[in-house]
Amino acid sequence: MLTLVALMLASPVTAQGEQQAQALARADAAARLRIEAALDASGFAGVYSVYQGPRRIAGGGVGQPAKGQPGAFTYESVWPWASVTKQVVATLAMQEVDAGRLALDVPANRYLPVLGANAPTLRQLLQHRAGLRNPDDSPKDANGDPAFYTGGETGLGWCLKGRAAAGGQWRYNNCDYIVVGALLERTAKLTLPDLFQQRIAGPLGLAAHFVTPQSATVDETWPGGPDAAERAMLMRYGAAGGLVGTAADMAGFDRALLSGQLLSEPARDAMWAGDPKLGYMALGQWTFSAPLQGCPAPVRIVERRGGIGRFQVRNVIMPDKGIVIALVTNRADYEFGEIWQGRGPSYAILSAAACA
Repeated sequence: MLTLVALMLASPVTAQGEQQAQALARADAAARLRIEAALDASGFAGVYSVYQGPRRIAGGGVGQPAKGQPGAFTYESVWPWASVTKQVVATLAMQEVDAGRLALDVPANRYLPVLGANAPTLRQLLQHRAGLRNPDDSPKDANGDPAFYTGGETGLGWCLKGRAAAGGQWRYNNCDYIVVGALLERTAKLTLPDLFQQRIAGPLGLAAHFVTPQSATVDETWPGGPDAAERAMLMRYGAAGGLVGTAADMAGFDRALLSGQLLSEPARDAMWAGDPKLGYMALGQWTFSAPLQGCPAPVRIVERRGGIGRFQVRNVIMPDKGIVIALVTNRADYEFGEIWQGRGPSYAILSAAACA
């Protein structure tokens, strides 16, 4: 009799749980259809991954890796993460801040003596206000590319020569993150690739890694993917753009950031604090609120863009929605548009994912 009563009491709870699961599945399916429609309408060609919390809402490949040639993008293909690398390096730096081994607003020569006197702070490095030489100003090679990334002098030593005063207006500069990478290596007593593996890739089960001189893996070698010269260029980017991985790996990193696996809430909030005076630049990413079609109020957005050669990346976290979106393409001329302008592919895809 007691068993029967227990079953009768449990049945409504079980039924309610099943109804909630079914409603969630229907909402996810509707979101997937909206996202796929937005991608198709935008002319996007590449790989995408969309999660809400632990659930993969959508993901896969769209279009052909090489225009006019047979073949399809695969979800498992490995891509240059370009400047999403900076978002990862900023996270590693904030882990050190979290642990009390680094501070954002003291001269960084405390941690990297080679910076010398009047050194920039870690915050100034992360926000491109350090006064370092800029690789974009290095002599051009035969193809018109800055030689820093191809065959000329490169690395930390080049970045530190002729440093100007820190502070003032920001200017995008890959040397800033090359210096942060060197600072992290000295503080953590690990190479940056090993630090990434130990702190992020290993615990999260990601295959993402920094490019090395070793031969590319099967998933790194695909039609339309990085060739040997492009891989060599990525190595020169190092802490500013040397990571490679899948779109799913990128989404996995985002989810870990969102769930608190990588940083305490105060450290993450500090990293995500967009400064209106700097165009809403935070630390290694941009954070702002923007209206999206179908959402009743502006949505908070954490965005990291990347682009090296033919490859472009958009990595988006919507913290209040629990949604992450990773988009990678090998079309240098593809226009993602500006979310805040209320039009373009990025705006349409985010609206489809976040708003019913």
